[in-house]
Amino acid sequence: MTLLSAPLTKHIQSQVAFALEEDIDSGDITAQLIPDEQTIKATVISREPAILCGQAWVNEVFAQLGNKVSLKWHNQDGDELTINQPFLTIEGHARTILTGERTALNFLQTLSYTATVTKEYSDIVQNTQLTILDTRKTLPGMRQAQKYAVTVGVGKIIEWVCLMRFL
Repeated sequence: MTLLSAPLTKHIQSQVAFALEEDIDSGDITAQLIPDEQTIKATVISREPAILCGQAWVNEVFAQLGNKVSLKWHNQDGDELTINQPFLTIEGHARTILTGERTALNFLQTLSYTATVTKEYSDIVQNTQLTILDTRKTLPGMRQAQKYAVTVGVGKIIEWVCLMRFL
């Protein structure tokens, strides 16, 4: 996949900061139940076929939580995942992983779904005179992220409301 633009990278940083503030506010009470020195290893798998999307958001979640974990991606944005395919291993500080996992998975699920559906529709209209385009109808606060996911799913970005157009 192509590198993220500087404006999108800045947007990701602020979007993740907002999401973490909304999710954990002043702290994660549940994670505090785990001993501070505890480390864990987790593997993230796909539960159904999907197009992976959202790595930069996941990376930013754990960066903003202090980089106390290592992320090993087995796939890249745009890769097709199969059922039960491991695509990410997270290892390190247990509290950090538990604190960031919900926010990270929310970004992954939303963006991978958007990319997957875009790819499905793009495949349907392949070899026709139709093109799949995005719209302004995105989740609040997720416009730039979902536009990125459309490009990962091989769609094209437009600024006006239109699902398909003739070439």
